[in-house]
Amino acid sequence: MTLSEFPSAGFTLADLLRLLSESAGVPEGIDLEADDVVDTPFYRLGYDSLALLQVTGRLKREYGLMLPDTIVADAPTPRALLTVIAHARAA
Repeated sequence: MTLSEFPSAGFTLADLLRLLSESAGVPEGIDLEADDVVDTPFYRLGYDSLALLQVTGRLKREYGLMLPDTIVADAPTPRALLTVIAHARAA
């Protein structure tokens, strides 16, 4: 499955990775286009809680999505965060 083929209610993995890289950069040695990136924990991708909070702020500003601050603990992988985003967009 490619990045653009992993949709979450109109918000794709590619969208999420774009927000991450724009908010916190791309950590050295990390391949965000790897096949397993969707199930790799954020900490293994080099993103900490601050990076995820920056992304949730952008989701609020750019998409009108209100995500709880606990999302950092509740969504440890891109797939989990995309699921939360899909639920928030559907609500």
